[in-house]
Amino acid sequence: MRRLGIVVPTHNRAASLRRTLASVVAQSYAGPRPEVVVVNNNSTDATAAVCAEFAPAVRAIDEPRQGLSYARNAGIASFEHFDEDDVIAFIDDDIEARPEWAAALAAAFTSDASIDCVGGRVLASDLTALPAWLTPEHWGPLALQDHGAARRTFSESSPVGLIGANFAFRKRVFKRIGGFSPDVQRIKDGVGSTEDHEFLRRLYATGATALYIPDAVVSTDVPAERMTREYHRRWHRGHGRFHALMRLPEMERARARLLGIPMHLFRRAIQDVVSWVRSLLRGDAARAFAAETRLWFFSGFVKERCVCLGRR
Repeated sequence: MRRLGIVVPTHNRAASLRRTLASVVAQSYAGPRPEVVVVNNNSTDATAAVCAEFAPAVRAIDEPRQGLSYARNAGIASFEHFDEDDVIAFIDDDIEARPEWAAALAAAFTSDASIDCVGGRVLASDLTALPAWLTPEHWGPLALQDHGAARRTFSESSPVGLIGANFAFRKRVFKRIGGFSPDVQRIKDGVGSTEDHEFLRRLYATGATALYIPDAVVSTDVPAERMTREYHRRWHRGHGRFHALMRLPEMERARARLLGIPMHLFRRAIQDVVSWVRSLLRGDAARAFAAETRLWFFSGFVKERCVCLGRR
């Protein structure tokens, strides 16, 4: 079995980090003990003391440049001694991994040498705590993920995203395409960032395949703030801003533009306004809110493109 490294970026979440590390060091793993690295990204709370509680099973390093991508990349660099086929996994600092999580990831890589990325489920610790309107359609802002009970593969032809709360890569991936982009990263409590999506799109563009396995499971306590419609509005507005920065081919395909924005996005926004109004008149709150979130995404996209025009 190949060596496994686990990167835990953190910023001022000492309490939840303690639970994360307790779950990671308690993994049922048959191979060499996973090497766990916490990347302290300018925390001012008890993060350093929490890491010390788990030494020497956990190694802590500092990354002074603020941002999730910077922290992840520092974690990757700390595994310089790994071979190209060794595996580096990522988990967030508010996550608890089930005991078989690491073994499930490693087994998936061992079973198929062509796979470069593996990810699994990210579930709410208590699904009953979610309000009725927070259906899986709205799980993106919660950083939850469940692609079902069967294994699935993703590639450039089906570029469905896995998320950084629970994914892993062979080390050779970072040599091939570099690290996570600081241009679209989350900074402190920012929302809607796309560092995971941007990285996977670059990976898929090389012909690589990612594997989703339902038995690699982690869970998280969803903060009350994230279970409000206002948070979701803010997240989708931020998500639109980061997509404007990414300039994905499918969004940029139109030649006709207004303020640097493809016209098909304006047409979709008009459709969403109509859908929003009709749904409100029919009393269909779920459909109305789905249309509203798409409009918030559009507003963030437009604002970022206008800012870009102003910089020229």
